[in-house]
Amino acid sequence: METEWARIRLIVAGRVQGVGFRFAAYDRAKELGLTGWARNLANGNVEIVAEGKRENLQILAAWAHRGPAYAKIDKVTQEWLEFTGEFNGFNIR
Repeated sequence: METEWARIRLIVAGRVQGVGFRFAAYDRAKELGLTGWARNLANGNVEIVAEGKRENLQILAAWAHRGPAYAKIDKVTQEWLEFTGEFNGFNIR
């Protein structure tokens, strides 16, 4: 059974570094009341780990397929995980 609260891990591939992707993800996560973080990976992808209401996480995941204006998204990998409640806010790493 799915619970209302969940965690999602997104790996976003494409032109996602140097286009404000993490900052846009931060803004979107804050608007949705989510906690977690976004960071650049060495291979050029961006990783987002977020927790909150499942419906808001789904909105964030849908947004990640578009990203900010100058991003070009090639692929988004998503993994649903158990909610832990470990985050106090949303941060850029």
